[in-house]
Amino acid sequence: MEQVFFAVILAIATAGLLLVLLVALGLLLPRHRRSTSRARVAFVHPDLGIGGAERLVVDAAVALQRQGHSVQLYTARHEKGHCFEETRDGTLTVHVFGDFLPRRIFGRFYAACAYLRMCWVSLRIVLLSLSDPFQVIIVDQVSICLPILRLARPSGIIFYCHYPDYLLTTKASVLKMLYRAPLDFLEEITTGLADQIFVNSNFTAGVFAEAFPLLQQLGIRPDVLYPALNLQDQDRNADKAMPSLETMQDGEKLLLSINRFERKKNVGLAIRALAALPEKVRQQTRLVLAGGYDERLPENVEHAQELQELAEGLGVASRVHQMRSVSAVQKATLLRHAACLLYTPDKEHFGIVPVEAMYARVPVVAVSSGGPLESIIEGETGFLRRQEPEAWAEAIQSLLSDDALRKRFGEAGRARAATVFSLEAFGHTLDASVKRLASR
Repeated sequence: MEQVFFAVILAIATAGLLLVLLVALGLLLPRHRRSTSRARVAFVHPDLGIGGAERLVVDAAVALQRQGHSVQLYTARHEKGHCFEETRDGTLTVHVFGDFLPRRIFGRFYAACAYLRMCWVSLRIVLLSLSDPFQVIIVDQVSICLPILRLARPSGIIFYCHYPDYLLTTKASVLKMLYRAPLDFLEEITTGLADQIFVNSNFTAGVFAEAFPLLQQLGIRPDVLYPALNLQDQDRNADKAMPSLETMQDGEKLLLSINRFERKKNVGLAIRALAALPEKVRQQTRLVLAGGYDERLPENVEHAQELQELAEGLGVASRVHQMRSVSAVQKATLLRHAACLLYTPDKEHFGIVPVEAMYARVPVVAVSSGGPLESIIEGETGFLRRQEPEAWAEAIQSLLSDDALRKRFGEAGRARAATVFSLEAFGHTLDASVKRLASR
């Protein structure tokens, strides 16, 4: 296995040198210049599955399409049974390149494989641009492909940084540190190649400055562009929501958690908070854990089982129900019947789920860190609490016992979501950036 590690590290280092040459070439090549208010735009995303990053990409593409731009989505993976409806119902055009490339090697090297797949997608875009160039290319998550995309000679490249990638991994061994070192260096260098950088919150902007000191020294600062909520889609799904839930019995109140089945989402906190409720309250309460689930991802399978075992160990398994890979209508149904949303991630970069809940008039209890500090107003649209089950149980009980408080929080939350986080507001900012870059 060590030989494989060193071979991969050598390959990454070689690829890094190649990327440096591509950067130099990309800087020398002239850009395509064509002043227009309606640009040809390409989105590049690693995997168009179901998640917050994918939701943002889809919403951004829809927003620009509504502004009259010609939009194409490019990805290395897109499965019709595990994606957002807009990418399969004809609303957006999706092109898949590189799905034949591995996602892992011997269960490892996920980042390197993701970078390889994105580079392959980018090479295909460069070839396509020879006959029909894009004015603007929008990339998120993986910046290492930007040197290649510069060869497509767009008027501008936008990079949306959800969170610095190298901070999302651990370096538990010397080999892992050696493996990540060139990738981490390339991430900072290639991120700086974008003509416009957006981040999803002021929290992420602060992390960005600390994570990329070289870019900070060069005066490269990202702008904040909050993820958006498509209010029309939310309303349509709400209209289709079912009038009842099979998992609920008469008189029960629903606590809802919506997160992917990943350990970093900290969903166990919701189970512990439920267990900390008084017995009488707990017996009239049901917790539903809903979210994205892919049985081919070992962590999803393992963590779903871990959550089940945690509920059993705390004696609340009969009050906890898992719903995996729920549809938009199923999610709307859950939100319709929820007494409150429990949003458990710590230092979440932004988190669109609390905004969805607020628009559905559902109060939110969230960890007092990261993006929720910007989306939720303490004591007005929800409660922000430390990661202590007892503190969460107290906040939950205050909402469950006071219908007027839930209604007041719900109405305030809906107004805030519609005003601050609408797709229209998001689209206006992104459209202005695209037009500025396309007409340079």
